Amino acid sequence: MLRYILLLLLMIFIARAFWRVVEGVLEGASGKSRSSGARKRVQMARDPVCGTFVVPDRAVTIEEGRQQIHFCSTACRDQYRARPA
Repeated sequence: MLRYILLLLLMIFIARAFWRVVEGVLEGASGKSRSSGARKRVQMARDPVCGTFVVPDRAVTIEEGRQQIHFCSTACRDQYRARPA
């Protein structure tokens, strides 16, 4: 009996995985996302010291001329400031 229950659960799991793959293919082919309104895309900024990508709203920033430079941490910001000019 337990064997049949486990087999049923396995078949449900496989069917669900197969359906998710089919949905992904259909979504990719149509170019439309199922959850298009659920996620907001944000342009990331790259830290010039360590190369980490950060969300500009959460980044440590400095202004250099008219340009804002974004850093992942105060340590990277301080290392950038200490570089030779």
